[in-house]
Amino acid sequence: MLALLFLACCAALAAGYFIYGRFMERNLDVRADRVAPSVTLQDGVDYVPTKTAVLFGHHFSSIAGAGPIVGPIIAGLAFGWFPALLWILVGSIFIGGVHDFTALIASLRHRARSIGEMCRDLLNPAAYYVFLIFIWLTLMYVQIVFMDLTASTFVPVTQPETADLQLHQGGVVATASMLYIGLAVLFGLSLYRFNVPVGKATLIFVPLVFLALWVSHLLPLRADRIPEALLLGNAKNTWLAVLIVYCFLASILPVWILLQPRDYLSSFLLYACVGGGVVGLLTSAAQGTVAIRYNPFSGWTHPELKGMFPALFITIACGAVSGFHSIVASGTTSKQLSNEKSARTVAYGGMLVEAVLGLVALATVMVLADKPAGKTPVAIFAGGLGDFLAALHIPRQAAVTFGLMAVSSFLLTTLDTCTRLARFIFEEIFGLSGRLARYAGTAASLLLPALVVFRQIPGPGGKLMPAWQAVWPAFGATNQLLAALALLVVYAWLRRSGKRSGYVLLPMLFMCVTTVTALTQLAILNLFHKGSLLVGAICLVLDLLAVALIISTAWNLLRRRPAPVGFTPAPN
Repeated sequence: MLALLFLACCAALAAGYFIYGRFMERNLDVRADRVAPSVTLQDGVDYVPTKTAVLFGHHFSSIAGAGPIVGPIIAGLAFGWFPALLWILVGSIFIGGVHDFTALIASLRHRARSIGEMCRDLLNPAAYYVFLIFIWLTLMYVQIVFMDLTASTFVPVTQPETADLQLHQGGVVATASMLYIGLAVLFGLSLYRFNVPVGKATLIFVPLVFLALWVSHLLPLRADRIPEALLLGNAKNTWLAVLIVYCFLASILPVWILLQPRDYLSSFLLYACVGGGVVGLLTSAAQGTVAIRYNPFSGWTHPELKGMFPALFITIACGAVSGFHSIVASGTTSKQLSNEKSARTVAYGGMLVEAVLGLVALATVMVLADKPAGKTPVAIFAGGLGDFLAALHIPRQAAVTFGLMAVSSFLLTTLDTCTRLARFIFEEIFGLSGRLARYAGTAASLLLPALVVFRQIPGPGGKLMPAWQAVWPAFGATNQLLAALALLVVYAWLRRSGKRSGYVLLPMLFMCVTTVTALTQLAILNLFHKGSLLVGAICLVLDLLAVALIISTAWNLLRRRPAPVGFTPAPN
């Protein structure tokens, strides 16, 4: 049953790529003969023409962070696996994929500008600044959540009886991540300074990445063994400080040195995780070693998440739709895409493959007999992956460690991309450019996360919890609202261009209603029910900014009649 259900879901995603993807391609008039901005504006730092395979790895690694793993697991445990599965399928094909693909094409048609910059041209200057501030604050949420989760994979919090084993695993993950960053820099230098062909460099460096995992088992880097005087309170805080420094460097260095090669190599870990998870899931299901045991439906409400609407649709973010994807697509991917025809593969295909990862994560819940106590979603995913890969005669403990390292890699790739994007937005807001702007924008973008991640945050009811856990619902709601606003900008562009826009309008309306409702609820819960004043205040501010932007856009669109169907705007 599990194998058949999973294969049916993959078939639906494949049909969406070929049928719905081509439908959008025709409506957007995607052509290979248009010269891409990465060619016309090439600068060797941000605008770099990139082969499709390399760019797919960069884009996919950037968008496939913790979202498609953590979200489906939380939602599946709370409401049952069936509602989560439906939302992943419908959301990724008709909302998330549409959002990613159209945002990338819109950016390409506007000289690889970000969604925020397009807002100024398509709507009005006031909406432009509102949208930029909204995006920048949203990226703060992403950094807080992913920084906290990444540090947790280096030093997992576990039960006392398994603490030594898990600390060893955390040390393995930390060592592998450090070695992996070094390999990424060497890979980038090989491609862009020593002119090694991509295929040859891949054959050399991908095996080295997996060799680094083996070496890390021999030399686990355990912060708990560092002299106490050098720790910032505990091992996790030490890793958080290291991650802040890493994010700063990743943001200011040229994209080809670290960000692009790291994401490309990371994609192979991602492929191994998805591919191994899929094959292991199907094999173990066929052998009868795993089966669906968890409840498909657990009820319409949950004590912490509240009602299924809107909680389900904001908890599962990246696996179905994610506003962060539009920032990646229009912020870094559009500046590297060398051929417009590759956009469907990179953006729409990347979203659907991410949905497969979400389904694998959800399957780790489906095989559970009951809700596990005291386990993080990352631990549940790693444990489930270990069960699946055991059917391929891979030692379970090694598979669990690989799962933790893979998740850590996904988190890091999103974290460093997010910091760079936040720097771009900061520079846009204040009209800055140059080397000093890179330093100032990066420092400003890391300030709020640095103030938050070193402390626990009260959730609704006043209970102290890790930063990622307290911020996750607000992150999900804000992230999804960003998707709604990005669709709003794309819809305005399509209307101005006289192109068909209904396939963008309906998802945009659904996401606007869902996310404004969710942010309003979160603001009330945190501000008036002993929650986090910081989270509640940010939710309220973002809610008001979004409503103002929606009203402003609706007013502008109502005042302007759409261009006739045959109208073709001047090329940007």
